[in-house]
Parts: sequence; structure tokens; C-alpha cells
Amino acid sequence: MSKKQIYKPRPVSGFPEWLPQVRRVEQQCLDHIRRIFESYGYCSIETPAVEELDVINAKGGDPAEDGGADVDKEIYVLERLHKEENDKESRLALHFDQTVPLARYVAQHFNDLTFPFKRYQMQKVWRGERPQAGRFREFYQCDIDVINPDHLPRHFDAEMPAIIWEILSSLPGMDQEARTGEARTGIIKEHIQLRISNRKILLGLLEAQGIEDTVDVTRWIDKLDKIGQGAIEKELGDIGLTSAQITDILTLAQTKDIRSVKAQNDTMKEGLEELVFVMDNLAHLPEGAAVADLSIVRGLDYYTGTVYETVFTDDPGYGSICSGGRYDDLAGNYINKHLPGVGISIGFSRLFDRLRDKQKLDTSRISPADILVVMPSEELRGLTAQTAQTLRQRGYNVEQYHNPQKIGKQIGYAEKKGIPYVWFPPFDADGKHEVKDLSKGEQSEADPQTWKI
Repeated sequence: MSKKQIYKPRPVSGFPEWLPQVRRVEQQCLDHIRRIFESYGYCSIETPAVEELDVINAKGGDPAEDGGADVDKEIYVLERLHKEENDKESRLALHFDQTVPLARYVAQHFNDLTFPFKRYQMQKVWRGERPQAGRFREFYQCDIDVINPDHLPRHFDAEMPAIIWEILSSLPGMDQEARTGEARTGIIKEHIQLRISNRKILLGLLEAQGIEDTVDVTRWIDKLDKIGQGAIEKELGDIGLTSAQITDILTLAQTKDIRSVKAQNDTMKEGLEELVFVMDNLAHLPEGAAVADLSIVRGLDYYTGTVYETVFTDDPGYGSICSGGRYDDLAGNYINKHLPGVGISIGFSRLFDRLRDKQKLDTSRISPADILVVMPSEELRGLTAQTAQTLRQRGYNVEQYHNPQKIGKQIGYAEKKGIPYVWFPPFDADGKHEVKDLSKGEQSEADPQTWKI
């Protein structure tokens, strides 16, 4: 007989796949984010994984939300669907973010939505970039946006970072804990910081200086923390800026006291007023949680006002884990209406992978079950099932052991899966229900109708 050929599967680079104990914590984190989004009145939507290329490209060839390559280099095109429909050119692709699908969604469902439209979206997206630490080809993003016809109230610009701080400061693995010697509470273990600016401030300065090539300038300034002042000076000089212009731009970008900035025109004045409004409305957050940083401009040209980035202050080289901003009319690419919006996106997989890699997540439990009901014998299978169902109806997650094996083996199974309680139904007619707390090693009588953890 010929030997059976075995193919040894290998991980696909950039497409994470977790073991059950890690996936369980990932789901807990997603549930935590969802709960806080909904506590602020944001409603859930889900859009298809596939969008038309014309929809995706309406955003323009800009970098990705968390700083990737140009859009046309990131898109995964679905060739088979094109061939089935006899299209000569590719027409459909996997979405690479959730902002573009949202804009298209609002345009298509405009007459059925209630405005301001507050939505959250937690889905996977796909990007064709080189996988590395914290960067994947398939990953979760958790977004919130508010869109409103004609005018969007400014307080939403402040609500976005407030929500993100509430989420991150209580996310599993990032619980609040003061540094040694710090009396102030509210500083989280990972020491994240929300950095906020307003694009109108820099754009107003460039306008005052007569600089027309604002796209290249803003994209280089956005890299200030990554490549340093010397490299930025060289790049700005290479695109034709004078030494005086470069000095003025870098001085502004590195200014920490926004109230000391002198507006040179109405654009700068408007941007400074808007940024001061946002920062004043975030004054309730712990000191250093949110700061004004005029070097943050975001590389995406459709941002028109407030912009956000979130970094680990102890590891700024890791890059932004949460970003976004205000846009005047992104949905206007698909409908003849003025629809300003503001949004922020958590790069969830990027954040989660860091917490996992640094072993800050409790992955001791494989199973979501609270209780394992043992099976003493085949004759007692019905009683075991009835007990398990009674406990489930009372709100507990319960696993029923599958075979009447030795009790020690069944307890070992519960320990291996991290199930905290083992339930023993009566072994005979005169017996009682009992439950064992594996963490304490204590066992006592219990009634499945009244027992509580």
C-alpha cells in the first residue's frame, strides 16, 4: 500500500490565530469595548467585507488609519468574483478600513437614519502590508463615528477621546494602577496618552506663509516623532521650503502651550479655538491622559479639524493604537449632501497583540464554563444533564462531563480547562448534591436551585 501523503500546514503570515484561552480573553475585551460604546448611545452596524473599488478609492490614495502604505497598494482585490461576472477589470475588494464603508452606508441609507447618526463598528479589515510586530494583514478595528447633515456640534470632538480613555483605562490587561511614588490615581499600567491637535492650525500657518504644497508638508510633520527633527528639516528643505519657513513650522509643531500660539489668520484662529474647546472639555481626565500636541496632523487629507492619536508613552516607537479626527464631508463622495462627521478607531488587534506578547492577559482559563458537572455513572447521565440544565437556567455556564470516568480524572479535566467549580450530583438515592471550589479546595453540600458562586 502506498504511504499516505501528509501536508503539514503552516501559519499564514499576518493572519493571527489564537488558542481558545487567548480567544476567550479577546472576546472579553471586545465585549468590554462594545459595552462602553453602547453606554454612550452608539448603535451597532456591520457592513460587508467586500466593497466596490470605486467606493474604496473615493477616499483617495492616502495612508491607512494607523499609518500604512498607500491605499492602492493595500487593497486585496477579489479576482474570482470579477471573473464570474465576466468583468474585464477588477471591481470588488476587501475593505481596508471602516470609515469608507460607513460613508457609503450613510449615503445609501440616508432617508432611513436618525441624525446625528452615532454608530460603532467592530469588524475585521484587510490590508496588504508587510506583517511585523503589531501589524497584521487581517485584524479587528473598533470604530465610533458621529455624522450629521450640515452641522456637527463641537462637543462630539471631545466625546471621542473621553470614550477612548474610559475604554482603555479599564480594558483587561490595562487596569488602572499608579506608578511608584505617584499619588494621583487614574494612571494606567501601560501609560497611554491621547494626543490631540487641529489641522487648521498648521494649515493656517502654511497659508499665511504662502506655502501651497500642504500635503507633503503635513505628511512630513506627522512623522516628527518617528524620524526626528533633523530628518524633517532635510525633507522640508528638499521640497523647497526656506530655513525661516521650516523654523516657524517646527516651532509651532513642538509648542506645548496652545494658548501661547499667536493666530496669523482666521484659519489658525478657528483651529486654536476648536482645540482649546476640546481640551477644556477633557479637563476631567487624569493629568497627562490627554494633551495638546500640534505635531499631530494625520496623513489623511480628508481630516479637516480635530485629529487624534494614542500612544504608549513608555514605548512611543510602537506607534499609534487609536486614531481619527473630524472630516467635513467624506460621505459627500456618494451623495449630494453636506455630511460632516468625527470618528476615532481603536486598532484592536494591534493593542491586543501587545498585551498578549507582554503577558498582561489572564489566559489561565480555557473554558468559559463556571461549573463542571461530573458524571458518576452511565445510569446517572439523566440526573447529570438535569442538574446542568437547572444551573444554566440560573445564568451559569455549565459543562457536563461526557463519560463516567474516574472522578479524579474528571476533576483534573476541570483544573486543566480552568473551570473553577466541580458539581457532584447524588451518587445514590440517599446522597446529596455537593460542589467543590477548586481554588480553595473546599467541598460542601449545595442545592442547584439556590446555590450561588
